[in-house]
Amino acid sequence: MFSVGDRVVYPMHGAGIIEAIEEKEILGAWKQYYVMKLPLGEMKVLIPTDNIVQVGLRGVIEKEEVDHVFVVLKGDQPELSANWNRRYRNHLEKIKSGDIYEVAEVVRNLMLREREKGLSTGESKMLETARQILVSELILVQGLEQTEIISVLDDIFEQAPK
Repeated sequence: MFSVGDRVVYPMHGAGIIEAIEEKEILGAWKQYYVMKLPLGEMKVLIPTDNIVQVGLRGVIEKEEVDHVFVVLKGDQPELSANWNRRYRNHLEKIKSGDIYEVAEVVRNLMLREREKGLSTGESKMLETARQILVSELILVQGLEQTEIISVLDDIFEQAPK
């Protein structure tokens, strides 16, 4: 159970802060919801409190874990399937997991692939989603602005061997 003020990650949406816990009637049923505010885009999301395990809601990582995220981002790209559809499904599963290290892998893989061969429209959109999820959590953990986090990510990939 989370409380107002907790920093959490909602897979496929990103990280945010629980602003309130409200009871709402939706489709004739009263349920309790976390009201989560995302730092990017000023969006608010309602998450049923009785469904947090199924949706994968979790607390943000600790500050000490950020270095490991950067290790993943700086790591070598594994051999990826030449089949676009398989690659896409594999990356989508990693994003859906809500695990920051898996999301960082997707960002790394797609950033490096974009530099080498370019990305399809679907993979470009996936890269943007994964970056947004990663950046939103790093903003909350490090207390930096979005532009600062994006600058750090850009530096990592500019320094990566080609």
